[in-house]
Amino acid sequence: MNEATSESMSSVTDDLVSSATASADPQDFAAELAELGQRIAGLRDALGYSADEFADLLGEDREIYSRYERTGFNVPASLLMHIANIAKVDMGVLLTGKSTHLDTFQVVKAGEGRKVDRFPGYHFQDLAYAYSGKTMQPLLVTLQPSDDPAELVTHSGQEFNYVTKGTVILVFADREIELHVGDSVYFNPELPHGQRCGSDEPATFVTMIME
Repeated sequence: MNEATSESMSSVTDDLVSSATASADPQDFAAELAELGQRIAGLRDALGYSADEFADLLGEDREIYSRYERTGFNVPASLLMHIANIAKVDMGVLLTGKSTHLDTFQVVKAGEGRKVDRFPGYHFQDLAYAYSGKTMQPLLVTLQPSDDPAELVTHSGQEFNYVTKGTVILVFADREIELHVGDSVYFNPELPHGQRCGSDEPATFVTMIME
């Protein structure tokens, strides 16, 4: 997995995932992100890899990966899933430090996904936070109206977006695709891509990231 500028689709840390307001204090937020980095480093160490070896195994830039371990900031969900698959643990262990256990089904009622406010302009809800052994990561993403350009990222696997509210502009490779409610797109995320709100009100879409 290679980062283009900054990685967006990620979920983060202990108390942060249990409350949308848990990161209100910047110092608390930084500490929670640091705990995520520590969990990644601890799991990597338990597997017997140096940081450089693990970065190479993940196909990640060594310096960027080292930053993930140091700060826990901007770690993409696709990378967390890749680490979890290599370590044969559930992604929820990395996100919360606690093991998930459901392996039959999990119902998440409207508005009850685990909430993460991590990336400016993005708000994420994990829609399968307690299901173990996931092969895909479903997230409900809310984009705030902004004049800022979309942050472009790349990662391995496949990705699916389905718009549920407002207008989402998918910036994909060298073009922009305008998506409205009910529209969807399935694409190769190894090409630079990003999303931004294309309406005056917040836009939401469901994304599925598949390793």
